[in-house]
Amino acid sequence: MKKLLFISAIVLLSAASFAQQPADQIIGIWETTDSEVKLKFNIYKSGESYFGKLLYASTMYETDGKTPKKDIKNPDKSLRSRSRLNIVNINNLIYNDGDYSGGTLYNPDSGDTYRLKAKMISKNNVEFRGYVGISLLGKTMKLKRVQ
Repeated sequence: MKKLLFISAIVLLSAASFAQQPADQIIGIWETTDSEVKLKFNIYKSGESYFGKLLYASTMYETDGKTPKKDIKNPDKSLRSRSRLNIVNINNLIYNDGDYSGGTLYNPDSGDTYRLKAKMISKNNVEFRGYVGISLLGKTMKLKRVQ
């Protein structure tokens, strides 16, 4: 009986160590499903916060379709010569009790930064809400998991 309990405990601990934490379910490659501008982000964790790197935007390239545009509307003049490709424009989302909040979303098309919160709808669907001031004054983007 002791041997069976010991084996059961080992199996449970092993399974728990490989399981993804609920907060980490947002990690992955996501693309918008309902936005005029098509976007793709790589969401990753650094420390206790979540960040998003811009992998693709339908407005990201010059007319040749190959050359990424520069971040010319960035309020920080020293960043205006950087490429929009792979910029980290989702910053500091914190997981708390089923939701992500406290983050920011930088929009290189306008140079504006918005407050951001997110909610997992399912394993493969997430909603981001970018807003100014209060959440009522914002826009929700629906994204699906690509990877």
